[in-house]
Amino acid sequence: MTDAPALAVTSHPLQRAGAWAAAIIAGREQPAEMTADDLAAVASRLTSDICEAATASKDGAAYDWWKVLFALYPNSKATHSKRPSEQRALKPEIENLFAPDAAGAIVRPCTFCGADAGAVWAKSNLPLFDTSKALNTLPPGVRGWPVCHGCRIAMWALPYGAWVTAGSATVLSCENEAAEREFARRNVQRARRILHAGFNGLVAGARAELVAVTALRDAAAGLCATTLWSFKNDNQEPWLRVTRTRRAVSVFLATVDGNASLRRGWHLLRRALTRYDAKGAVTAGGAGEAARLLFEAEDGRSRSLLLQLHYLLKESEDSWRLADRDALTRLAFTYAEEVYGMTTDLEPVAVLLTEWIARGSSPRGRLAEYNNAALSDYHLGQLLLRASVRLQMDDTGTPMAGPSTGRR
Repeated sequence: MTDAPALAVTSHPLQRAGAWAAAIIAGREQPAEMTADDLAAVASRLTSDICEAATASKDGAAYDWWKVLFALYPNSKATHSKRPSEQRALKPEIENLFAPDAAGAIVRPCTFCGADAGAVWAKSNLPLFDTSKALNTLPPGVRGWPVCHGCRIAMWALPYGAWVTAGSATVLSCENEAAEREFARRNVQRARRILHAGFNGLVAGARAELVAVTALRDAAAGLCATTLWSFKNDNQEPWLRVTRTRRAVSVFLATVDGNASLRRGWHLLRRALTRYDAKGAVTAGGAGEAARLLFEAEDGRSRSLLLQLHYLLKESEDSWRLADRDALTRLAFTYAEEVYGMTTDLEPVAVLLTEWIARGSSPRGRLAEYNNAALSDYHLGQLLLRASVRLQMDDTGTPMAGPSTGRR
């Protein structure tokens, strides 16, 4: 029987992101390769960084990392308003967070991995978990959630493997582990920059979605579902936002990379989405905004890539060169075909709309109705259904797209 690994990777997205970050900090390819010595080295790194951030002056670069910690672990030893102001006084308290379980400690199954856990933690140390006062959701008689030594370290390595801002963090879950590791690796590097130079030392206008898309490309992920979990965990208004890509998005990205016309279309999209302030500085990076369009929000509040391309082609109808217009159109058709599985043969729909507009008592009015409906997927679907039914009632004999013909 083999010994359990010092650090397990679980299905919990926060623990999983932290486990990958810990492995990268330790120089390991996989969290399962980590040893007790590796955990000790990571704990030492965490302790050093936490103490530096927690005792930094408010105008120091390291203070920005304290803001990250405060957004994730409010009221912890590292972020409490009454924390010691000197590192040597704070260090023992932080070291105790990551110390191995004491000999003879009462152990329970770890909340994350099921290993023996001799410590219990609550909201102050665990993002998005209940406080110790929420007794109805905790094991009977336990004032906190049991967390083993490895998972305690992983849950504080979390901000290194996440895309962080001064008030939130974003982690990635993916069916392809190589993409997860690449996402964490890039963020570990970014975390080091924040500690040394603060947020002002980072490139403006970047987004978590861009890091995720880059990770998918670098990992040559193939068909795989990807989820971004963005959250804030402070004491005022904690929130969680979930966005996902469809499994075929990574295939779409590979198709774009391998086709000159599609690459041009993606470049034009990124350029159109870049925003600048009055001084010419980038306020919204086009690459990040384009990557964001590939993710669909769980609550439905997200922009559609196809709708964005429609807006670009419609609003700047006279400004695009023919080659550019063709590249953007090809990009839209490829996305619809690869990601949604939709046919790009629109001839039946074009015939239906042409017949419906031409046979109306006011063709100009019907054309205006179509132009308005085209701005919304839902309203356009309703219009196509009404047009199909109307033409079938007219019995024109022309085969049309619609429910009765099976043509979509």
